[in-house]
Amino acid sequence: MKIDISQIAALPTRYGEFSIQAFKEGEKEHLVIFKEPFGDAPIVRVHSECLTGDALGSLKCDCGEQLHYALKMIAEKGGMVIYLRQEGRNIGLLNKVNAYALQDEGFDTVEANHQLGFSADERSYEMVEYVLGYFGIDKIRLLTNNPRKIESLEGVEIVERLPIIVEANEYNKNYLKTKKAKMGHLF
Repeated sequence: MKIDISQIAALPTRYGEFSIQAFKEGEKEHLVIFKEPFGDAPIVRVHSECLTGDALGSLKCDCGEQLHYALKMIAEKGGMVIYLRQEGRNIGLLNKVNAYALQDEGFDTVEANHQLGFSADERSYEMVEYVLGYFGIDKIRLLTNNPRKIESLEGVEIVERLPIIVEANEYNKNYLKTKKAKMGHLF
C-alpha cells in the first residue's frame, strides 16, 4: 500500500513544543507527535484514536488520560506518540457508540463488541513498524499496558515496557477491570 507523508510542522501545546507529521494509509490519516532527541531507545506511545476520551473527556475509558500522560512524559524526555486512526478498537465511531449503549445495558466492553459481531480488539499495528522504520528507530521503550501491542510489534526491539498508571473513577472502574481480566492488560 502506498503511504503519503506530510511535511513536518511545529505543534506548540499545553505540555510543550512538539513536531508533527501525518502519514496517510488509504483513507486513514495517522499522526506522529514527537520531540527530539530520541536517543538510542526513545519512549513511544502507540495510541489509537478515541474521540470520546481524547477530545470530549469521557470518563468511561482511560484513553484521554493515557494520551495526556504520554504527551507530558514525551515533552519532558523526548520520544513520540504514534496516533493511529483506529476509533473504538478499530470498529469505528458508529459501532463504538452502539457498544457504549450496550455497556449502558450492563454488557462489559468485550461483551459489547461481541454483541456487535466484532472481536474484543480489531486493531492492527503494521503502521507503527512503518513509522518507526521511517524515523530509523529500531529500539523503543514502549509506553503501554496492553500486552497485544508488545506482541504485535515484530520489526522493533522493545527494550522496556513503561506502564501508564491512571486513576480509576466510578465510570471506568469496571472497564479497567475488564481490560485486565479479559484482555490481559498490565498495570
